[in-house]
Amino acid sequence: MDNSSQLFDVIVIGAGVMGSATAYRTAKRGLTTLLLEQFDFLHHRGSSHGESRTIRTTYPEEYYTSMALESSRLWEEAEAEIGYRVYFKTKQFDMGPSNQKSLLALINSCHKNSIPVRVLDRNEVFEEFSGIFQIPEDWIGVVTEHGGVIKPTKAVSMFQALALGNGAVLKDNTKVINIEKDGGTNEIFVVTEDGKNYRCRKCIITAGPWTRRLIEKVRGLALPIQPLETTVHYWKINEGHEDKFTIENGFPSFAVYGAPYIYGTPSLEFPGLIKIPVHGGRTCEPEDRTWAAPAALVEKLREWIKGRFGDLVDGDKPVMTQSCMYSVTPDRDYVIDFLGGEFGQDAVVCGGFSGHGFKMAPVVGRIAAEMVETGRAEGVDLTHFRIGRFEGGSKGNVKDFEDQVGSH
Repeated sequence: MDNSSQLFDVIVIGAGVMGSATAYRTAKRGLTTLLLEQFDFLHHRGSSHGESRTIRTTYPEEYYTSMALESSRLWEEAEAEIGYRVYFKTKQFDMGPSNQKSLLALINSCHKNSIPVRVLDRNEVFEEFSGIFQIPEDWIGVVTEHGGVIKPTKAVSMFQALALGNGAVLKDNTKVINIEKDGGTNEIFVVTEDGKNYRCRKCIITAGPWTRRLIEKVRGLALPIQPLETTVHYWKINEGHEDKFTIENGFPSFAVYGAPYIYGTPSLEFPGLIKIPVHGGRTCEPEDRTWAAPAALVEKLREWIKGRFGDLVDGDKPVMTQSCMYSVTPDRDYVIDFLGGEFGQDAVVCGGFSGHGFKMAPVVGRIAAEMVETGRAEGVDLTHFRIGRFEGGSKGNVKDFEDQVGSH
C-alpha cells in the first residue's frame, strides 16, 4: 500500500528498539504514525537484535536511575498489553576495586535515589552467591534487587506488534535519504531511496549507527556519535554446574568496573552457556564490520573468567560469538533533543545510546512521543542529553570518573 499521499502526525525513522517503542507510544496517544526501516524488520545490522540485554538501575550518573526505574515499569506494562514476557528479573551485581571511582559513584547514586544497596567484601560475596564469584581481596561487591535480562529481538517485535495494534503503519526496506521542511505549510517531507516523499507534521529520528550521517545530511550538523562494533561471547558452563548460573537459582546480571569493563547475564537463552563480553569495541562505520573479535580481547576474558569462576566455566574459548553495534558519544550520554534549525521543535533526535540504552527504550519512547505532541517531556530532566553540550568542540558532560566503554 502506498501511503505517500497521507499526512501523518508523526514519522519515526529507524525501527530498532527505540523507534519501535516510540512508534508504539505515539500511536497509543492517538497520533497517526508511520514507522520506516531501511532494512528488513528485526535485522542484525544494527543494535537491537540478539538474545539478551541487561537491565539495571545501578549507574554512576544519578540522572539515569529514575529513567531505569520508570522503564522497568513500562516494560511490564507493555508485556501485560501483549500477553507474553520479554523481561526476566534477577539481582544486579556490580564489582570492582574498592577505590574504583565509577563504582563508588554508583553506590552514592543508589543512596541518593533511595535504591536499596548492599556493599559486600570478598567473603560476603562468596556467601551471597554460594561460592560462584571469587573476587580479589581488595575488591567489593554491590548488590541491588533491580536487575534482569531483556530478550531484544522479541522485545522489538513486541513493540512493533503493539504499534500496529494501535493503528501505526509499518514499512521496512524503505531507506530514508533526506528530510525536508516546507516553509509554507510547515509539513515535513521524508524522502526515501525509492523516490517516495512521505508527509508528516512531526518527525522522530531513531537511526542508531546511521544517525550521525542522516543528521549531517539533513541539517549540516556533525553530531559526535561514533559507531562502534562490539562482540558478544558465550562460554560453556562445565558439566554439573549449569543450574548454578540460572535466574531460578539466584544468579545475577553483573558488571565489572575497571579496565576492561566486563558484564554478563545468567544462563537463559542458550542452556548451559553464559554470556560474558567486554563492554567496548572497534570504531567503524556500519558497513565496515569484521563480525569477529580481536584475539587480545578474548584473552582478557579468558583470564577474567578463570579468576572469577575457577573451574565452573570453561574459559578456554567462547563457543559462540555475535556481533553488534554501539553508537557512542564522547561523554557516553544519550542524545534526546529537538533537531532545531529550520525544523525547530518539529523533529526530535534520539541517538548516541553508547551501549547502555536498550533497557531505556520504553521511557525513551514515552519521552519522544511527548516531545512531538506537547513540546516537552514530563518527569525527566533532559539537560544532560541536549545537542548543545557538544558546541565548540566540547566533549559534553564532565564527569569525575572513568569512561566504561572503551575502544580496542
